[in-house]
Amino acid sequence: MAPDFDTFRSQALAEGFDEVLERVWAPDTVLETHTHPFAVKALVVQGEMWLTVGPETRHLQPGELFELDHAEPHSERYGPEGATYWAARLNG
Repeated sequence: MAPDFDTFRSQALAEGFDEVLERVWAPDTVLETHTHPFAVKALVVQGEMWLTVGPETRHLQPGELFELDHAEPHSERYGPEGATYWAARLNG
């Protein structure tokens, strides 16, 4: 069973992440290859998404985690119901 947001946040901060937030994506959103100025560990809590890093695409559904390194190139595609995930970020 997935944790609630407060538990996820507390665990992430204890692991050294410095920002925790909820991201909600509209149905069928596509984000072409891009990077972020932070590392991230995220838990999908609603909907579905496809995350492509290099040659690998992962289909992520509720309860699944993904991680990205600082400035790691990736693309994202969200399903017909959109998606929500909780993101723990390490800025820098």
